[in-house]
Amino acid sequence: MSHSDTIPLHPSSQSDIDEIENLINASVHQSVPSARPPSPPRASIPVSISAAPSPFISSNLPQPPPPLPKSSTSAPPPPPPPRSDVSASGFGPAPNTLTEPVWDTVKRDLSRIVSNLKLVVFPNPFREDPGKALRDWDLWGPFFFIVFLGLTLSWSASVKKSEVFAVAFALLAAGAVILTLNVLLLGGHIIFFQSLSLLGYCLFPLDVGALICMLKDNVIVKVVVVCVTLAWSSWAAYPFMSSAVNPRRKALALYPVFLMYVSVGFLIIAID
Repeated sequence: MSHSDTIPLHPSSQSDIDEIENLINASVHQSVPSARPPSPPRASIPVSISAAPSPFISSNLPQPPPPLPKSSTSAPPPPPPPRSDVSASGFGPAPNTLTEPVWDTVKRDLSRIVSNLKLVVFPNPFREDPGKALRDWDLWGPFFFIVFLGLTLSWSASVKKSEVFAVAFALLAAGAVILTLNVLLLGGHIIFFQSLSLLGYCLFPLDVGALICMLKDNVIVKVVVVCVTLAWSSWAAYPFMSSAVNPRRKALALYPVFLMYVSVGFLIIAID
């Protein structure tokens, strides 16, 4: 049998083949989903063309009120506080003395020396409170009184005037330093230079006694004057030195002071 020859099919077979083809075509049509219906058109959002869209969310808070216009007339500045008198109270910042005249500086220093001299040497209500009496201490007054006493003793001496001045100056200067150190070593509550200032101002009565003894060359007058001025100087130094140390050590602080003043009085009497 050749390949070109065909075998005729039975009518029942032909019907089966047609039925199979119909089933295949029906399954293909059922497996393919139907097309999605078109979505309804969305509502368009109106956008303003003139203003650019802001990336931030707008706030519902009320807007702040506009700033008030500045008035042409401003309020005057408050007046400066009154300046306290530093020289009288001793507190506060020191005034600028670099540009003041020399005579003003001299007058201020002389006024301070006179004020401290009154507080230390002469009776006054502040002697009971040494902290108030010599609060504004200085060293010009003590230096002047030491130099004046040395010059007075050298003028009273007939020979070796320069040596007398050197001995008197060294005795007073070194004695004041040693007495101050003695008070500090005894546990005294006092400033070093304040103590030097105090001991120097207490020499004022002895300066007056040395000047009187230089003018009156009489031994009896010298002894009386030296005793009075010695008691005056000791009375002036007593409240300050005694209040600086413990009451049980008061004698240890006052005895060296009295001894130095006695030595100065002996020089006043002995020099001729």
